[in-house]
Amino acid sequence: MYQILTLNKISPIGLEKFDRSKYVWGEEIAAPDAVMVRSASMHDMDLPGSVLAVARAGAGVNNIPLDACAQKGIVVFNTPGANANAVKEMVILGLMMASRKVAAGMKWVQGLQDPDIQKQIEKGKGAFTGPEIMGKKLGVVGLGAIGVKVANAALALGMTVYGYDPYLSVEAAWSMSSGIRRAATLAEIYENCDYITLHLPCNGETKGMINASSLATMKQGVRLINFARGELVVTADLMAAIGSHKVSAYVTDFPAEEMLGVEAVVAFPHLGASTPESEDNCAVMAAGELSAYLETGNITNSVNLPSVSLPRTPGMRRACVIHLNVSGLINRITSVISAGGGNIENMISGSRKEYAYTIFDLSGNVPADLAEKLDAVPDVIRSRVI
Repeated sequence: MYQILTLNKISPIGLEKFDRSKYVWGEEIAAPDAVMVRSASMHDMDLPGSVLAVARAGAGVNNIPLDACAQKGIVVFNTPGANANAVKEMVILGLMMASRKVAAGMKWVQGLQDPDIQKQIEKGKGAFTGPEIMGKKLGVVGLGAIGVKVANAALALGMTVYGYDPYLSVEAAWSMSSGIRRAATLAEIYENCDYITLHLPCNGETKGMINASSLATMKQGVRLINFARGELVVTADLMAAIGSHKVSAYVTDFPAEEMLGVEAVVAFPHLGASTPESEDNCAVMAAGELSAYLETGNITNSVNLPSVSLPRTPGMRRACVIHLNVSGLINRITSVISAGGGNIENMISGSRKEYAYTIFDLSGNVPADLAEKLDAVPDVIRSRVI
C-alpha cells in the first residue's frame, strides 16, 4: 500500500482519485511514500527517508524546500493551471476595483447615519468616481495559464492588451488571442500601460522587480494588480509611489502591514484560488501526478526535476534513477544493469540544470538488489525498481 501524508485539508474529490486498494492517506502517517500539501510550510520539516514525492495542490511552491528535496531524490510537483480560472476572475474584479473605488464607496455607505440617505449618497458619490477600463491599456507580465486567461478576458472587455513573457510556451501561445500585443521588453509594458498585472513566480530574477527604478518608468497614475506573489513588489518603494500619486491604485492578494488603511490600496486575504472548484481541480491534478510517479515512475509538472515519461510495457520491470547531470553517468548505470543480467528494452532521460532523471524498461534477469547497486554508483542520488 502506498501511504500519502496530507499536511492541509485536501479536497476529498482529489483524494478519492487514489485507488483505495492501493493507497491510504491521512495526517498521522509516520512513514509516507508521498506528501500532499497546500499552504503549510515544509522548510523546517524533517522529511522521513521514505518520502519519494511531494505534490503541492496549487501553483506556488515557496513553502517547499525545492533544492533540499532534489538533493534527496524527492520529486516536487505543482498543479499549473488548475486554479487559473479562479485567479483570473479575481484579477478581473481587481481591475474594476482599481478603477471605480468600489471598496471605499462601500465602506462610506455603511457608515452613513443621515435619515435622508439617498440625499447624502447623491451629494457624496462624486468622491468615488473612477475611469472605465474599456479602451485602456493593460500590461500582463507573465503569460502562463493564468496570465493568458487574464489577457484574453481583458481583451474581450475592450482593453488594449500587451503581454510580456520571455519564456512563452507553445501551449500558452496557442491559447492566447491573436489580438494581444506581445511586448518585447518590460520597458514597453511600463511605458505604455495604464494598468499592469503580475503573473509570474518569485525567484532571484523577479523578486523586488516592482521597485523605485521600475516605478519611475511607468505612466503617471498607473494602477497595479498583484495576485502572484507579494515579494515581487518592494513595499517601501510602492508606498512612496502611492504617496506621490505615481501609482493611483494597488490591488493585491498579499497585503503588508504598511498598506493597511491606505485608501489607494485594495487588499484581499489571499483569496485568488479560494474557490471550491479550484481546490478540487488542484487536488485532482496533484493526486494524478503522485499516483503516476509512484506506480510508473513518470514525472509530469515537476518543479525541481525534469519531466520525463515513458509508456509502460506489460511484463517489464522499470528502473527509475534520479542522478546528477554529469557526463558518462548513463554508461555507468547501464553497465550495472547489464552486469546483473538485465536487458534494456526502452529508456528515456531528461535533465534540469544539475539534475537528471532516467527511466529504463528492463527484460531478462532483474536482481532484487538492483536499486541498491544503482544507488552505489557515484553521482546517483536515488533509484527504485518498479
